[in-house]
Amino acid sequence: MSYSYQPRLGHGLPHDPLNAIIGPRPIGWISSQSAQGERNLAPYSFFNCFNYQPPIIGFSSQGWKDSVANIAETGEFVWNLATRELAVAMNESSATVPHGVDEFALTGLTALPGTQVNVSMVAESPVNFECKLTQLIQLQTANGEKLDQWLVLGEAVVIHIADDLLENGIYQTAKAHPILRAGGPSAYYAISDDLRFDMTRPDARK
Repeated sequence: MSYSYQPRLGHGLPHDPLNAIIGPRPIGWISSQSAQGERNLAPYSFFNCFNYQPPIIGFSSQGWKDSVANIAETGEFVWNLATRELAVAMNESSATVPHGVDEFALTGLTALPGTQVNVSMVAESPVNFECKLTQLIQLQTANGEKLDQWLVLGEAVVIHIADDLLENGIYQTAKAHPILRAGGPSAYYAISDDLRFDMTRPDARK
């Protein structure tokens, strides 16, 4: 037996299971800046990496929010790694606040100027990707209906990594203590080396 539903008709459950099934998901903690210099910082749970060379990352926003408006205007943004130590600040930066409110100041985070983009990075974050906009796509349904959902894709032109996260030149994923969004209104997960397992791709075994 299985539970089946057609999303357009509703899921019939206490909470939409989609976010729990497609998870845990990395967090797109996106900083941006308007042409007038107003800073913005907001987390997006619909986020991932989509290409190696050049590195292209992306996030999806429900609604034309300040992040999307700023990026459409300037063509630049920064992704900041959300860690367990920064979880509270990351969550606070998701608050619905009036246009123009600086979430760096709101959360007590340090704004560090970018080196290749005119956008501030979260100085406390151990990894930052400075990005240039490559595509801004309005999502649509299978029948072509336009959605108020916007996919932002950007090329990482500079990547900053804290020295202590590199051991013999290899990035240590768990050591950064990244956090991941899960299902329900409040669930997050951390990563631990205790849960690591290794596999080699079949092509690599030839």
